[in-house]
Amino acid sequence: MGTFQIAHVKFGLFMMSNRMENKELKILNQGTEDEMEVWGYRPCPWKMVLVGVGALCSGGLLLLLLYWLPEWGVKGTCTHTTIQEAHTLLLRSTDEFRRWFRSTVRVMLSPGRRPFDNLELPNAAHVPNGDRAYSASQEESQEKDIHGQHVQIRYFTLHSTKYYWNDLTQNFEVYKGLEDMRVSCSSIHSDHSSGINKLLQNYRRLFFEVNEIAVRVPSVFKLLIKEVLNPFYIFQLFSVILWSSEEYYYYAAAIVFMSVISIATSLYTVKKQYVMLHDMVASHSVVRVSVCRGSKEIEEAMSTDLVPGDVIVIPTNGMIMPCDAVLVQGTCIVNESMLTGESVPVTKTSLPSSGDEGAGIYNTEEHKRHTLFCGTHIIQTRFYTGELVKAVVVRTGFSTEKGMLVRSILYPKPTDFKLYRDAYLFLLCLVGVACIGFVYTVVLSIINKVPAKTIVVESLDIITITVPPALPAAMTAGIVYAQRRLKNAGIFCISPQRINMCGQLNLVCFDKTGTLTEDGLDLWGIQTVEEGSFSPPEDDPAKEGLVKTAFVAGMACCHSLTKIEGELSGDPLDLKMFNATGWILEEPTEEETALHNPIMPTVVRPPKQGAPGASQSASPSQNMELSELTAYEIGIVRQFPFSSALQRMSVVVRRLGEKRMDAYLKGAPEVVASLCKQDTVPESFTETLESYTRQGFRVIALAHRQLEAKLSWHKVQSLNRDLIENNMEFLGLIIMQNKLKEETAGVLEELRRANIRMVMVTGDNMLTAVSVARDCGMIAPHERVIIAAAAPPRDTQPARISWQYTDDCEQLTHKDSQPVDISLEEHAYSEQPRQRFHFAMSGRSFAVITEYFPDLLQKLLLHTTVFARMAPDQKTQLVEVLQSLDYTVGMCGDGANDCGALKRAHSGISLSELEASVASPFTSSTSNISCVPNLIREGRAALITSFCVFKFMALYSMIQYISVTLLYSVLSNLGDFQFLFIDVAIILIIAFTMSLNPAWKELVSRRPPSSLISGPLLFSVLTQILTCLAFQVLAFLWVRGQSWYEVWTPLSDACNVSSNNLSHGPNITLPHDHKNIRNYENTTLFYVSSFQYLTVAIIFSKGKPFRQPSYKNWPFMLSCLGLYIFLCLIMLYPVPAIDNFLEIVCVPHAWRMTVVVIVILNTAVSFLLETLVLDIILWRLVFSRDKLGGSHDMASATRSPQSSNDRWGSAILSWLFCRKKTPRARYMHLAQELQDHPDWPPKPSTLTYAPSAPHISVSL
Repeated sequence: MGTFQIAHVKFGLFMMSNRMENKELKILNQGTEDEMEVWGYRPCPWKMVLVGVGALCSGGLLLLLLYWLPEWGVKGTCTHTTIQEAHTLLLRSTDEFRRWFRSTVRVMLSPGRRPFDNLELPNAAHVPNGDRAYSASQEESQEKDIHGQHVQIRYFTLHSTKYYWNDLTQNFEVYKGLEDMRVSCSSIHSDHSSGINKLLQNYRRLFFEVNEIAVRVPSVFKLLIKEVLNPFYIFQLFSVILWSSEEYYYYAAAIVFMSVISIATSLYTVKKQYVMLHDMVASHSVVRVSVCRGSKEIEEAMSTDLVPGDVIVIPTNGMIMPCDAVLVQGTCIVNESMLTGESVPVTKTSLPSSGDEGAGIYNTEEHKRHTLFCGTHIIQTRFYTGELVKAVVVRTGFSTEKGMLVRSILYPKPTDFKLYRDAYLFLLCLVGVACIGFVYTVVLSIINKVPAKTIVVESLDIITITVPPALPAAMTAGIVYAQRRLKNAGIFCISPQRINMCGQLNLVCFDKTGTLTEDGLDLWGIQTVEEGSFSPPEDDPAKEGLVKTAFVAGMACCHSLTKIEGELSGDPLDLKMFNATGWILEEPTEEETALHNPIMPTVVRPPKQGAPGASQSASPSQNMELSELTAYEIGIVRQFPFSSALQRMSVVVRRLGEKRMDAYLKGAPEVVASLCKQDTVPESFTETLESYTRQGFRVIALAHRQLEAKLSWHKVQSLNRDLIENNMEFLGLIIMQNKLKEETAGVLEELRRANIRMVMVTGDNMLTAVSVARDCGMIAPHERVIIAAAAPPRDTQPARISWQYTDDCEQLTHKDSQPVDISLEEHAYSEQPRQRFHFAMSGRSFAVITEYFPDLLQKLLLHTTVFARMAPDQKTQLVEVLQSLDYTVGMCGDGANDCGALKRAHSGISLSELEASVASPFTSSTSNISCVPNLIREGRAALITSFCVFKFMALYSMIQYISVTLLYSVLSNLGDFQFLFIDVAIILIIAFTMSLNPAWKELVSRRPPSSLISGPLLFSVLTQILTCLAFQVLAFLWVRGQSWYEVWTPLSDACNVSSNNLSHGPNITLPHDHKNIRNYENTTLFYVSSFQYLTVAIIFSKGKPFRQPSYKNWPFMLSCLGLYIFLCLIMLYPVPAIDNFLEIVCVPHAWRMTVVVIVILNTAVSFLLETLVLDIILWRLVFSRDKLGGSHDMASATRSPQSSNDRWGSAILSWLFCRKKTPRARYMHLAQELQDHPDWPPKPSTLTYAPSAPHISVSL
């Protein structure tokens, strides 16, 4: 009973300790991808003493273990405490990797607790790190002040980010910059646009530190220490020491040589990557800037001194931005290719200071059109007479957009791939086998009264044999070769481990514009509105009758084009539209602006001055006709840049000689029409728009409005765009033609045949996207498209989804979020209830469904092929949701707005070679999607190569393990040079050459397995192990049963027993072979095992359907052929010198022929098991059917063509090998559930309401 009570008390204390730890658990960066759990610890002296003693007793191995496992290191030397009192923090990421980190809490002195606190200090002497010179008395008063007024701030640093303690929240937090204050746009103008003084700058620098993205290149010594402390190299060191103690110097030297080469190569690669990243970041990180101190004072300073709140002046000739800053005055033309991959210059305007936009909280993402990001190149500035272009510093250092990008490169997430996780499990299994061998060796040696030293050495030696030291290097070889082949194909890789992932891709998302279709848009024509109805389409807006109309004027001035070195530059769409008008754009110089009117920085005008009356029939609101022969020029007064969220842009212009200003609006037709007077929108608007979008045209609408006469230039500069962009007059439609790239249809057809699902993710119009999807083959002509148009809750109505069958609808949505009436022929639906279908949804619908229909979202995504009007962050979110369905997702984009999705996908492929490609694992030098199948082919080849090499190395260790175990039973072992020959001449050469098979020329519908713990691979490995075991045991027992067999001695002469004409004298060696290497069992097993290595290498080196056949891999074939010839020669025609070198003995010729027969039978059985049983019978009847049964295309995959004679065998084998019928992948499980669902897909003319509603689905 006493024992039970003690155990109960211990259990209670353990539970109490766990509860205390959970109570003190804090979450950092909650809701972000960097979210972490944190616990507090303080040093414990008695634990540290125990660890020190353990480290001495273990020879430092305990310290290594604590280094590899940070959580053990902290818990083993510290005791748990509150985070507020902690000296050491233990952190764990909350993602699927659950990584552990350790950090030390430090303390600094500061006049305030937070960076944006108000300081009321008399002079700069009160701020540490101030720039004044101090006398002795000042230093004494400062020290006194520190102890009297300064507070201690606790902080720690992790991944180049500082976390500061906050007493209010009782947690650590990150100070990113000015956004932490949650300031409104108007307050940035009123409270932060004049700059801060030197005192405040020094104070804030205590928290934000130097404005620098410091990529410190570690020394070679540090990199070397970090590399050699890898568990793999520690195991190799242990192996080398063990082999040296056994006098296996040659093999130990070979392993040391390989390790040195591997370490040197790794150090060179890592060092080179650090240097490249450092050079890329440091090239523009430190520049001189002009900083505002007060309203008028400007001083020169280094960019490293900047802190959030500083105001910098952007020079006229531009600069490389050293920080993130928001424009408060002036306009900038910026090249953001480093961040977005888009080389087209972007116009940045000043932050709005009034209206609803001015009252909104500033956010870099929402106000990116007003924010200058770190690392971007400001090409030129636009300003007005006497005014400077100013920007308020928002974020500095690693908190900037560029800093976060660099940090993601410095501290990447581990590659999550099942192959690597299974590899560790497989190695653990080998360790388990090694432990069995260890126990066997110890017991056998004790029974045979072997000396203790020999027992220890041989027992440990069995472990080094079972876990092959060359395994990581051999597996890396295939990836390196694949990377080289990809480079030759124009695909560059910065994350080689992801090449294997490409082999498992079963879904690829494609951007549309610039990826599937041509980058540029051609103007197909325009369709203007006259008297409330559409006029016939015109193909040339530069015609004399159109050139002076409001429509063409809108095309000429509603854009973001600028002149750089005399050449027009800007968005390709804007460029095509402007060039089609034939107008001329002029940007006056500063002097010209000063002489004329400061409200006209940019002017557009027709190429020729036309006479009045060119378009007499047009209405006054749409025809700006000249009453006399005067200059016809339009000055652009203000520009509201295009917003992907608003899907529109607008400009305010003034015509020369006119007092009133005009506004032009351009954007998505649905959006523009909703902002116009309804009487100016033609009744046939919806039908006309539909007719164009169905043909795949990209349609843009134009609108115009004459502004009030009282509006002055200054009022317009501070006006909110919502006040301008309403009550417009609809002008007409611009029809752009976006042609498919030549390679698109063929590549997508190849992917479709390979059973790889394709999804389009675009920011374009829904019906345009659907049309392009049909044209390129994503959606077949006979397949239905169902638009899931979701609307958020409104008044008393819950959120709802209307199901629109586009093939039969007569009226389309006016806005993406509004349901429409659909007329559908009922018989068309009932005739083919299981007709193939595709869902399509807009970005708005995706957001609504994600929020209000979370259970329905995954079912929809299973068949959604088109995502239209998707914002960049929604693309990333979509990739994440698809990954949650267990898809292996690829993303292919042109770099613009796709960076987030490219980084998040398992394999991101950028078609842009700009600096944004650092965010994507793969970058293609060709600007079309032909790189996608090439990448998947190489990925499949690399994946199969990894499996082949892993299986080969596993069999190599097991074959050698069997040989050594059998020889241990007769107190023998393999010789030093036998180990050397096997491990270097056979294993290394074969392992590195078998990886050279190129990828197969076409994609097949079958995907390679993703797991080592799968039926086919386990069957393959286990059957080959058993085969090798059987034939080695057979040879071992058979040789001992021969009539000439005896315990070998240097005077033995078994050769002459059966062959008198074989002139091979006795092998005279040392008087006593204390290791007992030379014997008949050793020689026989050496011959048999050597051929077994070659047999399994050839069997495992598979070609079609993922790799080229092995006979095309001539280095591998020559290696195998050469080794076969060499082994046959030394076995059948022994050479005394070679026999002495390899420590093999002479055996009768008849036994040599018997060994040949054993080798041939072994090879035949191995080939039959691998090719006939596994590749033909099991793959055809079991594994392939099981895989296809869970395909996302359930209609075609569930019925595999099997003959009636095979059905009984298939059923029996399936019962034996594949009893689990429920597919593991989430998307396969959903597909099975929905396959026979009577109400899926939803019937036309129905509405689905959010789950909280009383009626889930009703008929319209």
